Order: sequence, then C-alpha cells, then structure tokens
Amino acid sequence: MSLNIYLTFDGDCEEAFDYYKSVFGGEFAVKQRFSDGPPEMVGVAEDEKNRIMHVSLPLGDNVLMGSDRAQGHAGSLVKGNNFSISFTPSSRAEADAAFDKLKDGGKESMPMQETFWGSYFGMVTDRYGVQWMINMDANVAG
Repeated sequence: MSLNIYLTFDGDCEEAFDYYKSVFGGEFAVKQRFSDGPPEMVGVAEDEKNRIMHVSLPLGDNVLMGSDRAQGHAGSLVKGNNFSISFTPSSRAEADAAFDKLKDGGKESMPMQETFWGSYFGMVTDRYGVQWMINMDANVAG
C-alpha cells in the first residue's frame, strides 16, 4: 500500500510537471492527454483534448501525480485546494473498505469501478473535505 499526492491544474499541468521534472529529475512514468481516452469518454470539450489527463513522476519511493481538469469532469478549481491523496491498496477488498469508510459522512465523486486504463478506481471527498483517489492496478490479485 502507498500514499501519494495528486495535483490538479487548470490547463498548465504539463508546464508545472516539466518544471517539477527539472527540479527533482527523473522521467515521467505516464503522460496521457484527454485525447488519449476512449471515444466514448464524455465531458471533454474539443479545446481541452490536449490537456493532461494523467501524468506521474516517480520520486524515490513516491510518485507525484497530476492532471488538468476538464470542465465536464470536475467542479471549479481553487488554487491551494487543488490536490488529492492517492491511496494504492493491496487488494480490491482493501480498496472497497477504505472507499466505503471515507465516503461515510463524505461525498462520492466517482464510484469504485474498472477503468479503461486498467485500474480499479474511485474518488471521494471525506467528511473533513479531503479529496481521495483509490487506485488499484486491476491486474493485482485480490
């Protein structure tokens, strides 16, 4: 299991992550644009398709992750509150248990589900206003 920070931007994610890469070094493990998503993905305007859907920059034992927001996928962005904690559980049961506990008194943004990028994934804001992403590689047994 691991915890990592996930940053959200409003069109300047690529610029920010190029900067972080120049500061900390390393190479991007993943860099996907909204245009890389499946055709049935809704809510992304044509002028947003070049925005970053997901980027990850490994830093030692941790990973700094981020994305731009798409108008149809997220609420308004507030600088200073544009991050989530990404939890990577060891099993699907652990993912479901953590998700259910975090949404108790909180708000589910995206239910736990299989995704086109190969993860079992969900998003929730807990009762304290902290945004969480539960992300388990779907190829992991459990």
